[in-house]
Amino acid sequence: MQSLEYDCIAPAASANRQQHERQTVNMAFWEEKSLEQMTPAEWEALCDGCGRCCLIKLEDEDTGTLITSDVRCKLLDGDSCACTNYPRRKEIVPDCIKLTPENVREIAWIPTTCAYRRLAEGKGLAWWHPLVSGDPQTVVDVGVSVKGRTFLETEVEPDEWEEHAVDWPEWEPPESL
Repeated sequence: MQSLEYDCIAPAASANRQQHERQTVNMAFWEEKSLEQMTPAEWEALCDGCGRCCLIKLEDEDTGTLITSDVRCKLLDGDSCACTNYPRRKEIVPDCIKLTPENVREIAWIPTTCAYRRLAEGKGLAWWHPLVSGDPQTVVDVGVSVKGRTFLETEVEPDEWEEHAVDWPEWEPPESL
């Protein structure tokens, strides 16, 4: 198995940052604009702060099968699910992938729950997304967040990552209650 590139998310899990994002973007902008039309603030606000994209993925070199582990990027805080150095993440983690309107349509491992992927596929935001629910805690309460469920990359030897293969990051909550 080889390590696959992974992405770090913005510190969107912070309630203060979420409140700030809501104040600096138009309400329901995601229903009125394409991904390409969004401002940088709107783009960042789409991140629900779940942390799933920052889990290390493994690829079977023979089959190409992708496996998600419960090992998180060294920059992802396991409690807040925020990147601890978002502005310098690409410098610190060179294989961190910055999501763009173009690549969210091409990267197969982006979680099906991800707002960027959902919008790229023509779906709306999920009911539990903070921009819809008004509360970042719904991401945790519904079971989408990786909060408290992961191991830090620097605390697990790379040859042990395969032992950390999990399927819970592929789980999706129901579309409605």
